[in-house]
Amino acid sequence: MVDGHQRAQWSAWGERLLRERYGIEGRLTILPGEHDRNFLVREKQGQLRILKAMRPDCWSPLVDLQIRALTWVAERSPDLPVPVVLATGDGDPTTTATDPDGESRIVWSISHLPGALYCDARPKSAALAQALGALLGRLDHTLAEFDHPALDRNLKWDLRRAAWIRPHLTVLADADAEMVTSILDRFETMVRPRLEQLAATAIHNDANDHNVLVDVGDPVAPAVTGLIDFGDMIRAPAICELAVAGAYVVLHGDRPLDALAALARGYDAVRPLTDEEVALLYPLLLTRLAVSVTNAAVTKRQKPDDPYVTVTEAPAWTFLRRYQRTHPDWVRALLNRALGRPIVDGGATTIAQIKRARPTYAPVLALDPDLDLDLVRRLDLSVEGADAPQDPFQLTNEPVSSSEVTIGRYLEPRLVYNAPAFALGPHPTSDRRTVHIGIDVFAPAGTEVRAPTDAVVCAVAYNEAPGDYGGVVVLAHRTPTERRFYSLYGHLAREVTERLHVGRTLRAGETFARLGAEAENGGWPPHLHLQLGLAPLGPDFDWPGVVDPDEIDVAKAVFPNPAALLNLDDERATTPIPTVDDLTRRRQAHFGDNLSTSYTVPVVAVRGWRHYLFDPLGRTYLDAYNNVPHVGHAHPRITAAAARQLRLLNTNTRYLHPARLEYAEALTSLFPPHLDTCYLLNSASEANELALRLVRAHTGSKDVITVDAGYHGHTASAIDISAYKFNGPGGHGPPDWVHVVPVADPYRGPHRGRTRETGLAYARDVEVTVARLADEGRKPGAFICEPFPSVGGQIVPPDGYLAAAYAAVRRGGGLCIADEVQTGLGRLGGYRWAFEQQEASPDIVVLGKPLGNGYPLAAVVTTRAIASSFANGMEFFSTFGGSTLACVVGREVLRIIEDEALPASAEAVGAHLLAGLRALETRHRIIGDVRGLGLFIGVDLVRDRERRTPATEAAKYVVDRLRARRVLIGRDGPDANVLKIRPPLTFGRSNADHLLEALDEVLSEAPLARMVDHP
Repeated sequence: MVDGHQRAQWSAWGERLLRERYGIEGRLTILPGEHDRNFLVREKQGQLRILKAMRPDCWSPLVDLQIRALTWVAERSPDLPVPVVLATGDGDPTTTATDPDGESRIVWSISHLPGALYCDARPKSAALAQALGALLGRLDHTLAEFDHPALDRNLKWDLRRAAWIRPHLTVLADADAEMVTSILDRFETMVRPRLEQLAATAIHNDANDHNVLVDVGDPVAPAVTGLIDFGDMIRAPAICELAVAGAYVVLHGDRPLDALAALARGYDAVRPLTDEEVALLYPLLLTRLAVSVTNAAVTKRQKPDDPYVTVTEAPAWTFLRRYQRTHPDWVRALLNRALGRPIVDGGATTIAQIKRARPTYAPVLALDPDLDLDLVRRLDLSVEGADAPQDPFQLTNEPVSSSEVTIGRYLEPRLVYNAPAFALGPHPTSDRRTVHIGIDVFAPAGTEVRAPTDAVVCAVAYNEAPGDYGGVVVLAHRTPTERRFYSLYGHLAREVTERLHVGRTLRAGETFARLGAEAENGGWPPHLHLQLGLAPLGPDFDWPGVVDPDEIDVAKAVFPNPAALLNLDDERATTPIPTVDDLTRRRQAHFGDNLSTSYTVPVVAVRGWRHYLFDPLGRTYLDAYNNVPHVGHAHPRITAAAARQLRLLNTNTRYLHPARLEYAEALTSLFPPHLDTCYLLNSASEANELALRLVRAHTGSKDVITVDAGYHGHTASAIDISAYKFNGPGGHGPPDWVHVVPVADPYRGPHRGRTRETGLAYARDVEVTVARLADEGRKPGAFICEPFPSVGGQIVPPDGYLAAAYAAVRRGGGLCIADEVQTGLGRLGGYRWAFEQQEASPDIVVLGKPLGNGYPLAAVVTTRAIASSFANGMEFFSTFGGSTLACVVGREVLRIIEDEALPASAEAVGAHLLAGLRALETRHRIIGDVRGLGLFIGVDLVRDRERRTPATEAAKYVVDRLRARRVLIGRDGPDANVLKIRPPLTFGRSNADHLLEALDEVLSEAPLARMVDHP
């Protein structure tokens, strides 16, 4: 580290050196480095170069090695993005100079390469990792014949010499030292002997995330723009090159093994990998990380104030703790998939032979001999399964009868795997293992377990952690043609460890274990987990019984359907899984083309719980978008109330029923006293239609004043009063009885600012319209608006607006309609209704979707006088409006809002979220405005803050990128540039922090920079 005075000294020294040795003028900036002094030079003409002053004790052959290697590459592959050596004024590649500390240093200069450091680039996509792999493949191909004596020096970063860290493991915490020791043991016993058999060649050996330069501005085609720092070049097997790069690629992003696979795919396309290299890649990667974290721990003691030496320490530990037990054979299968190679050699042949032996296998469980397993009930524990508990994060014994034999299916996605061991990230939405890759047979504890065919015990253990296997056994078998395969038996009684030993031979039908009870089988209902494997995955029980949904195809190859071993039909024992493509095709075949889906890649949602959605494979999404499930998706109290009522009665308003009266009383009690009469309907569109009828009956006028960009439903009359629709694509403008006034948008409307004066200015627009109608001999029947316009861009009007606008309408003889569909029932936190915040009192209030929490329920609440005008002899009736079931559901929603104090939560969580968004506004110029109240929030994205140019393309990018991170928000506003955040009111502070973290990262991604006008 250098202080300000030293920095000035070194910069002056470097500038003088440039003048004297290179004949150029320039300004210097000191760059970070571990040993050498590097400078970024900006020449007077604007060109950039790098000046390198090597450490005083630098071995001169090392500098010569780098210069000759760079020259070799420039001559043979000039398009490779590596630095070019720049000679001194005398034509020499190096010079020598005495530094400000009086030390002699070798000095040389290279060209500057453009781009951001890989570590700083966002997003780090699989395409970027693939591009890096391709670059390294080309470089290794180019260096294949390069030679230099210094390549054979002793270097601590030579993976073949990783054992140097063993004496230093005492500097690590006990658990970490144990983990690193296991990696090192595997390296020395299983990896290094095979590595030494591979040919060695010149490699860069240090493609870490601070030595790789990239341009990720184009998300479709990110580019690697440079590879720098050849100071760690050695002669070693080329797979070490890929392992070193992989050790840094896996430190970034939510799917590290996918990034590794992409890196290998890029490399293999240029320099094909052998099967042995593929097998060694992951163990070598773990070894490199073990060396890195140990070296960092050692160096921290020597240089505690130098952040450079420990820059990757934390993410390296995170990866090691999460993935070091992932078996190399499994990663090899993932790599083979990425490389387009057979995932398991000869797997199809082995599977075919196993299946042909059905139904000759001995019964695996000692059950009633008359019981046909093919006919027993298939227990449905899938994401949308009827047998699963309502809370998808919990497993209970409820779906399982201890006296009934049932089957749990192969490839069944399940939400019950919620123990930390199944999680692959820190958030509920992070990847986790959900897809079951065995077959379960639920049967009483103590049931005997038998070998289906002749076998040898391959492994036996007891895993006592909650959610684990309990007693577990792996058997090895052979097909008639001597093809080896394996079977795993989990959730056994503890006694199996005493009954069996590795190497014991079992005959077909021989009992070797019993099913364990919950207390000894990992805490599960008694059952056998049977899994078929084509690879042993070692003796350390790393068989994953559940896999990530994105690894299903690999799982099917490594762990095929074990139905044959139970003499079961494959199809009946397998869970069918719908795909996005199939669902999209079927949707397009039967629905109109203008029925849209959210997001570029649609979300398949088959289940909800509170503020989460789940797709068929168990992927979890944070729902910050859907305001319909006001009290949370699938609230158990609503489920119970609806189920009870459906068992009793569901009929219409022509029959008296206490539930309907109780709901009407409870709903109207939430309003000012003059709003005492209600009508119940199915949708807000229907409710707005009724509101117009009420207006015309009471005032005799059809004229309606509506707000620009407003939306009030999809029926014909609702479209007529919705400027969002009639002025949008496919619209034909307003009918002559509809009169549009500006939306009271204090940020980008005609009147700016959040003062009361601004509010009154917008109200004057309404007053002018009323006056114009009077001049034409007409009067307004009504003024309709959302007190807080949602489709208009999550607008919070300035104070005083609505009260003054209502007063102007009433002076003209009209009524005032508040469309509270988006904002009512406590969404705003401190206000039950948005009109309360505006200190206004409407004549008619329209309510919709949140009333029923997803059940079709809407309401119009008005005065007795207006209702009396409507009672003109024509009956009002809606078959399902105000049905018994709707009223029971609606009443329960109101109780839950009160019992769970959801408005108070919305106020607190919303304030926290708004504060966080405003902090993001200070860091991201693309945010022009943050507005909202409670959990009704908008973030206005702009290309230019001064001109407030809507950033429509950027908003779409942000929403889609958040969707890719499984965080769901929407976008709205006339230009679709406003991020719309309206989650269920169960949304908590931790969820807000998750949303803020994800949004901050997306807003930092390079492609957005191209969507902003920079000054």
